[in-house]
Amino acid sequence: MIYLDNNATTRVDPEVRDAMLPWLEDQYGNPSGGYRFGKEARKAVERAREQVAYLIGAHPGEIVFTSGGTESNNTAIRSALALQPERKAILTSTVEHSAVEEVVEFFGQTGYEARFNPVDSSGALDLEAWKNALSDDQVALASLIWANNETGVLSPIAEAAALATERNTYFHTDAVQAVGKFPLNVSELPIQALSLSAHKFHGPKGIGALYLDRHARFRPQSLGGGQENERRSGTENVPGIVGLGMAAELAASKLEDRGQIAALRDRFESEVIETVDGVEINGEPENRIPNTSNLFFPGVDGEGLLILLDEAGVCCSPGSACSTGSVQPSRIVKAMGHSSARARSSVRFSLSRFTTPEEIDDTIRAIAKAVSKLRVVLPTSGSRVISSRKRS
Repeated sequence: MIYLDNNATTRVDPEVRDAMLPWLEDQYGNPSGGYRFGKEARKAVERAREQVAYLIGAHPGEIVFTSGGTESNNTAIRSALALQPERKAILTSTVEHSAVEEVVEFFGQTGYEARFNPVDSSGALDLEAWKNALSDDQVALASLIWANNETGVLSPIAEAAALATERNTYFHTDAVQAVGKFPLNVSELPIQALSLSAHKFHGPKGIGALYLDRHARFRPQSLGGGQENERRSGTENVPGIVGLGMAAELAASKLEDRGQIAALRDRFESEVIETVDGVEINGEPENRIPNTSNLFFPGVDGEGLLILLDEAGVCCSPGSACSTGSVQPSRIVKAMGHSSARARSSVRFSLSRFTTPEEIDDTIRAIAKAVSKLRVVLPTSGSRVISSRKRS
């Protein structure tokens, strides 16, 4: 198997697994226990808090453990709205993950004005529109994805956050695809909340964190036990938290490897473009996280390409969402102003530090072979068959 769907989830690093095992076996104490057995678990939780804080440049006390990115996003949004009930607008972008988009749409049906800021054809945020959307001082929350999960395009977080701060608007960023892929430091930015998830950087599933600026107000959404300094009640998932901490430590130590991952991704793209006629990159090539490639294959059904690549042992994702068994055009690609046809013919490949050059070579060959089977006659004035070039 060649796994190139690391934006969906990543393999658990063996060091992460080994760190978790004692807390799944003999070290099963409750961190709230007042005896030595529980205190050992508490020390492990606090150690992980330090590891996560170090990765993003935060103070350990600003880290709240959650079940993952979705919970972190929901918590940040709901808290921000509760803190400023007199403001009745929410600002976000048209290219958010559904864990933000659907929450904003929900509140848009309950009396809030949902403002979706546009992006251009490369996926870049329209900052002037963002500024204008904030100008009436009615926005309670501005939430902007740091790195898009489909295209990898980076948002201008520093600029967008600064504009929100000028209007006394709470700023949150969904950084699930950003954390662990390049250096970031929340202490240098006017960010009140940030979401992250362990399984996006070789940690376990079901555990994440919410960064909360210690100078910003917060209203907890989960009550009943007072854990996480009364910010998120519920017995802590000690094995998951330990795994998140170790994954964060490893990610911090391997940030220098991002250049190698980017070089491998760039070679993959250049050779696919050279080998297969008409292929284009979705998103700004120079402003992406290093592991992500979203490619448009003209005249090719994306779902069919996925099936053939799966048969060849390659795991990747469509630039679309699956609903009730039917593949819909990617709303992200469409939000960039592209057609439904382009959205249906786009596929995402996402690498990790475990991806090898040999796997990339095999994938390029598999793509060329699959596309040659799927290419169709295009309805142009001089109808022609687009076929794959043969590699020399």
